[in-house]
Amino acid sequence: MSSGLTGRQRTVLALVCAVAVSAVYGIQPVLEAAGDDLGLGEGALGRLAAAGQIGYLAGLVLLVPLGDLFDRRGLITAHLLLTAVGAGVAATAPNGGVAIAGLALAGLFAVVVQTTVAYVAAVSPAGERGRDIGTVTSGVVVGILGVRVLSGTLGELADWRTAYLVIAGLCVTLAFAVRLTLGAETRRPRVRYGPLLASLGRLVVGDRLLLSRGLVAFFLFASFGTLWSGLALPLGAAPWRLGTTEIGLFGLAGLAGALGAARTGRWADRGLASSVTGWSLALLTASWLLIAQAGTSLWLLVVGVVVLDFAVQAVHVSSQHLLTTAHPDRGSGVIGAYMVFYSLGSALGAVTTTWAHSVAGWPAASLFGACYAALGLLTALSTRRLTTPARARSTP
Repeated sequence: MSSGLTGRQRTVLALVCAVAVSAVYGIQPVLEAAGDDLGLGEGALGRLAAAGQIGYLAGLVLLVPLGDLFDRRGLITAHLLLTAVGAGVAATAPNGGVAIAGLALAGLFAVVVQTTVAYVAAVSPAGERGRDIGTVTSGVVVGILGVRVLSGTLGELADWRTAYLVIAGLCVTLAFAVRLTLGAETRRPRVRYGPLLASLGRLVVGDRLLLSRGLVAFFLFASFGTLWSGLALPLGAAPWRLGTTEIGLFGLAGLAGALGAARTGRWADRGLASSVTGWSLALLTASWLLIAQAGTSLWLLVVGVVVLDFAVQAVHVSSQHLLTTAHPDRGSGVIGAYMVFYSLGSALGAVTTTWAHSVAGWPAASLFGACYAALGLLTALSTRRLTTPARARSTP
């Protein structure tokens, strides 16, 4: 019987998520400065920005399923230390090739985030699982958005390398904190790694709940990526012409929205995950009406950002609650498979927002963001019967 998490343990795990994901996204606000320092041309900046994302995607497939084989506390500790190594390599890189390798290594082991979520789901009693997942995964959004403020500010006060030195130090500190504050999991029956990966591939294709929630995540994070990969474009242009620090501060609006959604996990505990998903995706779609006004009103933009991040976090928590409840013995693998959809959606949003902005400006990019949100809503509505009520299932 699971005994649940203490407040201290939830805080440590939320910080693990925040710091680990920062290693993937910390390069975005200082991309041009890092490229200049490393002697990279404009065409090579894309490789620098994508390195962490590529490593992260590989880790979702190759490393996250290990949580269904080994004690997750040990994996969290080891992966945090290896994330620190990657961040340290990037921070001290003498050239672009070494920096790209360091960022890819940091991204590979930053999937400690998903191992952490699976750990939380495994040790939390059924009536508290949604609350605990909501609290801990709030750290993910804190990391994604907060690192924009941290990296942008340190980039102006010192240089881009300082942010990655800070991230490396925090990863090492948290590795020791995890070892001291978390309990080891009960050993699970061993299965071989190869068959485990093959079974996860079959699960993605054959499990309708995972496939439906994966598609919702794909469109959800395509909308999210449209905003956060492209927002600097209208803010850096006329009439605002904001600097990197000022643009980074918009992450605080996103943090307010995401943290406000932490309580949605309690609603999922009461069997309301499907309803939360529906109205949150409707809010997400509507938020783009405000975000599209970025060229004329910063206040409307701020409100839109708060609503968008609230909606994204609410859906994300609800989906992970449903999946870990349905597959209690395969939490790591299922969360890893789900997050592959997340990564692909984020990448799609990043690509289309820059293309749309170059062709027709921010209103066109906003239209893409709204369409992705609407497609997520349609997917959720068409598969609603799979999650009402959520049924605990296990896959042989």
